[in-house]
Parts: sequence; C-alpha cells; structure tokens
Amino acid sequence: MPWRGCPRAGWLDCGGAVSERESEIRVYAIVRSGGRQHKVAVGDIVEVDKISTAKVGDTVELSTLLVVDGDAVTSDPWVLAGIKVQAEVVDHHKGVKIDILRYKNKTGYRRRQGHRQQYTAIKVTEIPAAAK
Repeated sequence: MPWRGCPRAGWLDCGGAVSERESEIRVYAIVRSGGRQHKVAVGDIVEVDKISTAKVGDTVELSTLLVVDGDAVTSDPWVLAGIKVQAEVVDHHKGVKIDILRYKNKTGYRRRQGHRQQYTAIKVTEIPAAAK
C-alpha cells in the first residue's frame, strides 16, 4: 500500500522541497515559571501563572533550563545561571472555568465548586546567547 503524506519525524525523507521556515535557524529556550516549563522563542506570547508583582508593560526575567541555538544546545547549569529570558507583560486574565462536582450515592451529598485560574500573558522579547 503506498504511503499517504510524509511525516517528518523518523521516516525516510520523501524528497519534498524544504520550506524557508524549516531551513531557517530558530533559537528557542525552555524556561521555568510558576512550577511549569514552557518552550519559548522570540516573539511568542505565552500564558504563565499570574505574576502578581508585574503590571502590564513591565519587563520580567524568566529562569532558563535549556537554550537551543541551531545545532548548539546549552544545558550546563553554570552557563544557564547567567542567561535570563526577557519578556514583556501583555495582559492579566482568567482562564476557562472548570466545574468541580462532588457526589456520594444514596446519601444526598452534593457539592458544586467552580474555579478560574489567573494567568499572565507575556511576550518574549529577548533570548540572550550563551557565553562560550
């Protein structure tokens, strides 16, 4: 049976042309914020847990766990200690509402609770290069 399409990861190359977007070198970093890790690149807008001390328009620094610059991967903690990703606060908002329902059969126990997580939208402005 002939293949349909061409998955990029792991299979033989289909011989298709490589687009400009795939051929350009993209710098990205893995950052830590609010107990979560996010993959960010310059210009990305990312939702992180609310940063209560920052106002809209402020600049925040995010600690870096990994930096990928083309083929060069920087994961040394001593080098990464000096690299802080710069981002600008765009917005504070709430996420979608989740409903928490507790119910026990045959006892009449029912509890309903809602929750909306507060987020801060940040736009990544700079990922500094690792010092070599």
